[in-house]
Amino acid sequence: MPVKLTIIGAGPGGYVAAIRAAQMGAQVTVVETAEVGGTCLNWGCIPTKTIIASAEALEHVRRAAEFGVEAPGEVGYNLGKIRERKDKVVSIQVKGIRGLFKSWGVSLIEGRGSLLSPDVVRVVQSDGTTMDVKSDKVIIATGSRPARLQGFPFDGENVITSDDAVLLKRIPKSLLIVGAGVIGSEFAFIYRSFGAEVTMVEMLPRALSTEDEDMSDIIEREFKKSKIKLIANTGVEKVEKADDGMLTATLSNGQEARAEMILVSTGRSLNSENLGLDAIGVATGRRGEILVNENMETNVPGIYAIGDVTGKILLAHVASAQGLVAAANALGGNEKMDYSAVPAGIFTMPEIGSVGLREQEAKEKGIKYRVGRIPYRGLGKPHAMGEITGVVKIIADEATDKVLGVHLCGAHATDLVHEGALAITMGATAKQLGNMIHAHPTLAEGIMEAAEDVHKMAIHLQRTDK
Repeated sequence: MPVKLTIIGAGPGGYVAAIRAAQMGAQVTVVETAEVGGTCLNWGCIPTKTIIASAEALEHVRRAAEFGVEAPGEVGYNLGKIRERKDKVVSIQVKGIRGLFKSWGVSLIEGRGSLLSPDVVRVVQSDGTTMDVKSDKVIIATGSRPARLQGFPFDGENVITSDDAVLLKRIPKSLLIVGAGVIGSEFAFIYRSFGAEVTMVEMLPRALSTEDEDMSDIIEREFKKSKIKLIANTGVEKVEKADDGMLTATLSNGQEARAEMILVSTGRSLNSENLGLDAIGVATGRRGEILVNENMETNVPGIYAIGDVTGKILLAHVASAQGLVAAANALGGNEKMDYSAVPAGIFTMPEIGSVGLREQEAKEKGIKYRVGRIPYRGLGKPHAMGEITGVVKIIADEATDKVLGVHLCGAHATDLVHEGALAITMGATAKQLGNMIHAHPTLAEGIMEAAEDVHKMAIHLQRTDK
């Protein structure tokens, strides 16, 4: 008899786990309350990157004269068509996942699932009827949602979350973004490209505080170039709506910031409520995260959890990797999750790609290291593309020369970072990375030259030790 597996949630963790388990011969049922693909496909990764593609296309046309291309008339955009394109891209991906489920024999039940017991999931369907699904193993993949800070009058129109922002109902004349993390920084460039005056307020000393400081510095310079105002080391104490419809935010530094719209992007809340966890004894942490071991199994045998709801690294591709581990183990395997080389991409303008240790982390850990850097302007391809802003940075162990971290800010950084992820995964040294022949002219040559610069042997950097 095949293993019966029920998965609660069809996001990038749940649907990947479902397909892999079905490939391995399990009888799989997926319970989803909204739409397959989860936040990533419907509200996050895919729609935002589709909108960013439109914003970048707009910026390219604005710069057309630099490339000898004449674009007659004033350059504009059609917000309705941008939304239509975004919705079409999402729809195609949703249909694709549903098609994969059908192809692999995965049953999809639309409704809200919770645990009645370790082997029974109760589903409340949209019409209010309930059904109980009995299974041998369960994977919880319920994800997360935008955090809603107290004191902000969220209405989906004037005070919004990232879920609202991706709808692009309108472009305000002025936008205040609370939080200069990944989501806030991406939306800052998007809304600025479409003409909004953007101000950002961040409680920490710098934007993108989890990234390598050199990458944050570049983005902060690009904020200034784009006339995006960043107010760091500052929080928002209260928000009030004036008679003229404008919103006034009172800041912790005593200043006030007025804007037509406020986007709050200050983290995520984990979707672990109302799942029946307490009733069957599944352990959770102080943030509500479901506690799991390296096999992605909870303290209750046979119940696994993956993705954002585990509170690990809140990235879609991490959820997918966890899903593969959980699926294999639910079917009798002994796979372990490894977080040592998780690449991350930030789709700002320009992009950031990062993997492994940041320089500040190496310092905090007391690791002796070397750093190699090459600016994008030192390479031929960025000049040909007209994209010379950026840097490639490699951190290597001083004793072993093994690559510890690779960080890029510049054109296509989110694609290029995977060479660094492979180097870290395989235990490659900076010398090996620098000795590998890279095609010319390419952006990837930046990886080679940054690796060479670890030993101060980069060809396209001037001598500095005279």
